[in-house]
Amino acid sequence: MSIYQHFQDSQIKVIMNSDSFSDEQIINIFLLSRPWSQNTLRNYKRSIDEFRFFIGFKALHLITWKELELYKLSLMNGIHTKSKKPLSPATVANRIAPIRSLYKWGSDLNIGFFQKNPTTCLQIPKVPINSKHHYLTIRETKMLLLELKKQSNRDYLIGLILILLGLRVSELLSICWDHFYFDASDTLIWLRIVNGKGGKQREVKVPRKLWDLLNEHLVSLSKYSGQTKATLFSLSVRQVERIIQNARDKCTFDKKVTPHWLRHTHATLALAQGANLKHVQENLGHEQINTTQRYLHNIDPLKKESPDYVNDCLKEFLNS
Repeated sequence: MSIYQHFQDSQIKVIMNSDSFSDEQIINIFLLSRPWSQNTLRNYKRSIDEFRFFIGFKALHLITWKELELYKLSLMNGIHTKSKKPLSPATVANRIAPIRSLYKWGSDLNIGFFQKNPTTCLQIPKVPINSKHHYLTIRETKMLLLELKKQSNRDYLIGLILILLGLRVSELLSICWDHFYFDASDTLIWLRIVNGKGGKQREVKVPRKLWDLLNEHLVSLSKYSGQTKATLFSLSVRQVERIIQNARDKCTFDKKVTPHWLRHTHATLALAQGANLKHVQENLGHEQINTTQRYLHNIDPLKKESPDYVNDCLKEFLNS
């Protein structure tokens, strides 16, 4: 059920006094005001509901730093988890983020649901960057694409889109035919991403070869009846993950490749080939350029170091 369906019209009242709203209404107003995807809204609501269950549904405006700190520690030590196992720093941060966002929003002077924000002093565990080496080399990329092509033209096309365009899986599955368009000169093809992270839109250039393959795919769809709003792939995220996994299992390299690895691969290969950092940031839809700069660590080993330069000037002598 959509998050919007949880929120009844009768709950919406234009009342200046914030005490006139229940916690459920405040949470629903918060979620409705966010320009996020259904998946993000669902995850945020789930995290907030779990926190409220932990505090025994104590009124949100009475929550202090102590309850938040205890909740964080319970997650870190596996006390308040289904598996009874400690959660990773990244997972803990993801569980806390919706709560911090709710209080930051609700304590804004123009909104005024909460007099204070109890999350301002809450320290989130440091999240290590484990995705530093989550990318494929050129050889591995070609190997994976060949296996995807053996599976089917559709699977090959999915792999190409993820690698060539650097999309998130949610963005891939949201593509409709009318999201593609030509520029004014009728030479360049662009894809309008309408369901980016945080509900943001961006434009991504589509290579001509990929466009040709997309059109071949369009022709092969017997169910397609000229509806431009039809999605390219009627698949779930899990199905796309299985498609990539099946191809990966047939490759000789030992890497646990996921669809998101292909997004990392796009960024790494683009920068390694000399792409502008700002352009890569815009293509990936990163809000902060610092996020894109992480991929520079992947290509630093490809650059010459001082021993390489000295070796070059002595190469003739060393080879004699």
